[in-house]
Amino acid sequence: MAKKSKKYRDATQRYEKLNPQTANEGVELVKSLATAKFDETMELAARLGVDPRKADQMVRGTVTLPSGTGTDVRVAVFAQGEAAQQATAAGADVVGSDDLAEQVQGGKMDFDVAIATPDMMPVVGKLGKILGPRGLMPNPKTGTVTDDVAKAVAEFKSGKVEYRTDRQGNIHVPVGKVSFEADALVANIRAVMEELNRARPATVKGRYIRKVTISSTMGPGVRLDPADLGATH
Repeated sequence: MAKKSKKYRDATQRYEKLNPQTANEGVELVKSLATAKFDETMELAARLGVDPRKADQMVRGTVTLPSGTGTDVRVAVFAQGEAAQQATAAGADVVGSDDLAEQVQGGKMDFDVAIATPDMMPVVGKLGKILGPRGLMPNPKTGTVTDDVAKAVAEFKSGKVEYRTDRQGNIHVPVGKVSFEADALVANIRAVMEELNRARPATVKGRYIRKVTISSTMGPGVRLDPADLGATH
């Protein structure tokens, strides 16, 4: 395990790690603990009471952050013809079909989100082993396989983010930059929690939201009180 920096150790000594905070308190605390020389990203991590090995308990989707992400999201679109023109007009960073697939196969993936029209999925499907592990594979459940590519590009450019459970049932979602006003970060956090509650699988028994933590890129995690965030049981 990598040795924690002195700044990190000092930061953890400035608060009680096991004491859950309200969203407002937690955001202010994370902002005060962010000491890096760059504008750190604030991330929310939620431990869900699901079994990701069961297909009906895989929690996955998208949520639009009302305050945006503070990050310039690069969007690639697999499309051709009129759809490709619409994607370009909407501000997509990379647009192509077979040529874009060849670039991906060659290791060139200078984008954060991949969108595809349904007719391009036979081509995109062959890239599954490359895009899948990176969380870039277009999927109808996240709105990244669609005929309305212009709308999808605009949404991801303006603050729409994807989420999905990992093998341990955790979800990690960026909720903005530490330079954001506290109210803007709290609004993003509450939007994510509302979406996670909405996406609760019907087969989940017992407590659904087990633990919620927020942290900056280089800072320690601060626990939030799930009850303050409207967590369901």
